[in-house]
Amino acid sequence: MSDAAALWRVPALDAPPPPKPPSIDELQRIEESARKEGFEAGRREGMKTGEAEVRKLVAQIEGVVEAMARPLGRLDDEVHAALGQMAVRIAGALIGRAYEADPELLAQLVRTAIDAVGPGQRDIELRVHPEDAKVLQPWLPQWPDARVITDPQLARGDVRIHGDGVRIDARTDSRLQAALAAVLNPIGGAQ
Repeated sequence: MSDAAALWRVPALDAPPPPKPPSIDELQRIEESARKEGFEAGRREGMKTGEAEVRKLVAQIEGVVEAMARPLGRLDDEVHAALGQMAVRIAGALIGRAYEADPELLAQLVRTAIDAVGPGQRDIELRVHPEDAKVLQPWLPQWPDARVITDPQLARGDVRIHGDGVRIDARTDSRLQAALAAVLNPIGGAQ
């Protein structure tokens, strides 16, 4: 035999006894406790994962809603603009008819525009539609400094005044556009 061979020793008889194995009830309690701990750990992890997924979905939905709202906002602006333009056209047609029915209204417009030029202005050009020039004949003596120029490109009821360094655009469309801008932008003026 070699030196490396070990000798068998007799176990000590006074050593403490090995631990007593757990009973079946104790094993069932340990298993139940481990199952509950595992369940709770899984539930907490699942909740965290679920909350993260919900946050992700909410962010995606908010992005979709925002993306859908942008074109609707532009469409809303376009509808407002189109309605405003339609109102201007309708009002222009009604004003034109009113000037034809009551020439005094047109004379008042011309008087207001000439007054806006200011006193002391000489050589004022009063540009109107040819039909309006005929209608205004009775009032022309009130404006001795105004030279009437007919302009067939102007619509009925349109008035333009040119003076020394002064130009007044009293066309129906211009006046209605200014009124529309004042209604749409009541604070802060034009855009």
